[in-house]
Amino acid sequence: MRSRNLGATGPAVSTIGLGAMGMSGAYGPSDRDESIATIHAALDAGIDLIDTGDFYGNGHNELLIRDALATAGRDRVLLSVKFGALRGPDNRMGGIDNRPAAVRNFAGYSLNRLGTDHIDIYRPARLDPAVPIEDTIGAIAGLVEEGYVRHIGLSEVDAETIRRAHAVHPIVDLQVEYSLISREPEQGVLAVLRELGIGMTAYGVLSRGLISGHWSAQRAWEPGDFRVNSPRFAPENVGHNVSLAEALRPIAQARGVSVAQLAIAWVLAQGDDIVPLIGARTRTRLAEALGALDVRLTDDDLAAMQRAIPAGSALGERYPAAVTRLTAR
Repeated sequence: MRSRNLGATGPAVSTIGLGAMGMSGAYGPSDRDESIATIHAALDAGIDLIDTGDFYGNGHNELLIRDALATAGRDRVLLSVKFGALRGPDNRMGGIDNRPAAVRNFAGYSLNRLGTDHIDIYRPARLDPAVPIEDTIGAIAGLVEEGYVRHIGLSEVDAETIRRAHAVHPIVDLQVEYSLISREPEQGVLAVLRELGIGMTAYGVLSRGLISGHWSAQRAWEPGDFRVNSPRFAPENVGHNVSLAEALRPIAQARGVSVAQLAIAWVLAQGDDIVPLIGARTRTRLAEALGALDVRLTDDDLAAMQRAIPAGSALGERYPAAVTRLTAR
């Protein structure tokens, strides 16, 4: 496992990280033992970055990671934690709270659930339109001074917000969706990150399975799978979007790799300052993702992939309108 730096001021981390959200019900029921085994397998493969959110499964995900690390060892991993998203007992999103007092409250609960004395990278999950980003970052900076947090990150914010946050305290990375069919960071944000020396942790590199090569437009939904409400998985859009992934299959076959490995390799090839987060829930999917590390794409490969999936070719927004409105200014 090779490493990449999270920006100019951040830590060196494994070339890919593990995103744990899917282990806590986001994509339907998960097997607890298999989830823990997958975390252990990721660590054994050299992955040392695990990303979670305090609202994933209403705390379930942090408790799961704590239990996995109880036997694997906390010192083997850097924990990236998102906070601020409010979620009720019915699992519905209820807004964003990034007030300074809430920041400290969320951090206290996360430290306890994770069974640790520090969080390696702490970040607001989304922008709170009612709270200046300077206030939120200032509160996290206080936690850095006290030793509870090592580094500060951001998630899903625009270029102006990145600049304002970075002026308060060095930001090590922006977490944002980035894949062959989600190219929005290329419209200004990626350039600002590179100007300021901030890294990117890219989630959704397989668009939540849509471009994994394993998805079918006829796939039945499991209870609790939030993708059922995603516009890109809507009946009127999913067939077209799956066809984009199928357009990658001849390229993948020519290289002797899977569609998923090809798509992950594309993200890896976009720059050494980008660390893809792999949302594997099983050891089988993890092993497939790890195979992307051995894929070296040529200029001809990248051009062929661009022709197969031109920027902006996906149908549907990334999130339902109700989610987008939570952070509307």
